[in-house]
Amino acid sequence: MSTAIRPQELDTLKDKIKDIRYATLTTLETDGDFHSRPMYTHGLDDDGTLWFFTYEDSRKVEEIRSNNRVGINYSNETAETYVSLAGTAEVKKDKAKIDALWNDGLKAWFPKGKDDPNITLLKVNFHQAEYWDKPGGKVNSLFQMAKGALTGQPDTSSRNEKFGEEPS
Repeated sequence: MSTAIRPQELDTLKDKIKDIRYATLTTLETDGDFHSRPMYTHGLDDDGTLWFFTYEDSRKVEEIRSNNRVGINYSNETAETYVSLAGTAEVKKDKAKIDALWNDGLKAWFPKGKDDPNITLLKVNFHQAEYWDKPGGKVNSLFQMAKGALTGQPDTSSRNEKFGEEPS
């Protein structure tokens, strides 16, 4: 992964998103508008590479081939964890990786199975990330709200960190 994100930061990000299966993938349409859609994360490699299944003839593939810069957002409302990633995507027709990531649950989206010639993968590497979270999740939020109402003091228990930078 070509990134300015340090190994310790990558570990933090992987820990934040490891249990969040659905992401929002944002691409750029040919007219410059953003196009976002939910995607199921099918793989998260040790180096932070994200993998998504899609159809090769999909609009997102067309958009990525036109401009490979993407945004990916993860959110877990219960844990109050939100992660935003900026990076690049590439379309990978990698049969070995498709076989490695495939599970029969994917037949809901790809009824012809893993050998469908239209199946491809999106490989996403990110160079910039930001997260927001609140240790203790919703329970802590409720406590902080009650505490704030009683004391008039603002909630300062949230965390926010930004990692990486634009590639040179």
